Amino acid sequence: MSIIVEFFVAPDDASAALALQTGPGRIESLTFGNFDPEEAVVEWECLLAGGSFGELVEAGEPRIVADQGDGGCVVFALSARLSTALADAERSQLRDIAISWAAQRAEDGEAIDTEIADGILSDLATLVGSARRRSQGVYCWAA
Repeated sequence: MSIIVEFFVAPDDASAALALQTGPGRIESLTFGNFDPEEAVVEWECLLAGGSFGELVEAGEPRIVADQGDGGCVVFALSARLSTALADAERSQLRDIAISWAAQRAEDGEAIDTEIADGILSDLATLVGSARRRSQGVYCWAA
């Protein structure tokens, strides 16, 4: 589980990788904490766009852009499929996904409040929409 989770906008993988040491800094970003973002993005993609957790992980999701190794900081990209699903989702659909995600986490012993889950997904959908309008991607830095 990551203590600091920051989703941020970057024009490409090389630019996103620069965030590895210190985080995204002053660029457009969202900061959360205390959940595993690598696991979360795969779960969100399953819930929003279908597919199985195992298939997505086997396909290399999430795609790591930079990694310190040994449990250090990591930067990874949100998949195009997840980004599209988030940007296209209706508000009510995001709420339903947040409830489902919180329930999944509870089954695994990780408590995530449904209101917080809803806020994460709603804010992330807004960030993805902003990034898409500028033809940029959304990445995650986790420490």
